Amino acid sequence: MPTEILWIAPAMALLLGYLLGSIPFGVLLTRMSGAGDLREIGSGNIGATNVLRTGRKGLAAATLLLDLLKGAVAVWITAALWPGNEALAAAAAFVGHCYPVWLKFKGGKGVATLMGIVLALHWPVGVVYAIVWLGLLAGLRISSVAGMLSAVSAPVAAAFFGRFDIVLLLIGLALICLWKHRENIDRLFAGNEPRIGRARG
Repeated sequence: MPTEILWIAPAMALLLGYLLGSIPFGVLLTRMSGAGDLREIGSGNIGATNVLRTGRKGLAAATLLLDLLKGAVAVWITAALWPGNEALAAAAAFVGHCYPVWLKFKGGKGVATLMGIVLALHWPVGVVYAIVWLGLLAGLRISSVAGMLSAVSAPVAAAFFGRFDIVLLLIGLALICLWKHRENIDRLFAGNEPRIGRARG
């Protein structure tokens, strides 16, 4: 088979993943609802936690679900059309969310999108991710801690379940997630990282 044909499936998986991942649902939903530009609200982040700061819980829940689904859908479509390239689509979807071209590469932190990705790649890993995320969120009410630790739990859970084929991918995505949370890490060390329910941060 000609080399150029061999590259079609991986290229399409990357393109699909990035385009789906880069859809800024938080920005679109807040703008369509009349809540303003999400990038000028609270922390300026485009994810569900910042949407929650608009006071619209339904909008935040919709953002969370859609950000989760775009990661999962990228993997599912790729599995159906270009099997064997799911990891490429997953990585591209995550990068698309974190660095969307439409927002000058200033995107979200990837926690919800990563959950969708791991659920689609291997649902037991996704269940562990969800338990860690929601458990810490309910217990500590610090979104950044819950998000970072759930991201770190993904490659650990994948190794536990014997999915070593996706461990390196999930390590890479977890590292990007931690990098995107670097300002939160600084605030945690300074002791002024806000908790869910407060108006700012």
